[in-house]
Amino acid sequence: MPSFDVVSEVDLQEVNNAVDQANREIGTRFDFKGSDAKFERNNNEVIMTAESEFQLKQMLDILQTRLTKRSVDIRALEVKDQQPSGKKIHQSVIVRQGIDSDLARKIVKMIKDRKMKVQAAIQGEKVRVSGKKRDDLQTVIAMLKDSKIDMPLQYDNFRD
Repeated sequence: MPSFDVVSEVDLQEVNNAVDQANREIGTRFDFKGSDAKFERNNNEVIMTAESEFQLKQMLDILQTRLTKRSVDIRALEVKDQQPSGKKIHQSVIVRQGIDSDLARKIVKMIKDRKMKVQAAIQGEKVRVSGKKRDDLQTVIAMLKDSKIDMPLQYDNFRD
C-alpha cells in the first residue's frame, strides 16, 4: 500500500553556515563597528547579543536573509523576547524541528475532513499517510501545500 511521511526538518549545517556568514557580515558593517554584537548557536537555538534593540532588529534581519539564501525556511524560526542583561541585550531564536503533537493532530484532522480514502497516523514527530491509490496521496500533498500551516513541511519516504 503506497504511503509517505509528512515531516518538518531543518538542515542544521545550513543554519551553522548562515550564522557564520551573519557573524562575518556584522564584522564588516559600519553600523556595528566597535560594538560587541555576535551570533552564537547552541543545538537548535541561535542567541543574538547586541548593545541596543535597534541592533538586535538589524541582526534578526541579517540572520533571516542569510537563512533564506541558504534555502532554510524562516517559518521554522521562533523568535523569543529580548532579555536585557547589563549593557547588552540578548535574544533567542529557536529553530523548530519536527511536528509537535498539536500540529500533527491538526494535519490528521484536515486530512480526515476531506473524506478521502487515505489513513493518517501520528508517529512521533511525523505523520504517516497511506492509501490504496497514488493519486489520493498526491492530492493530500497538494492539499497540505495549499493549507496555511505555520511550519515548513516536507514529504519524504514516498513508497509504492
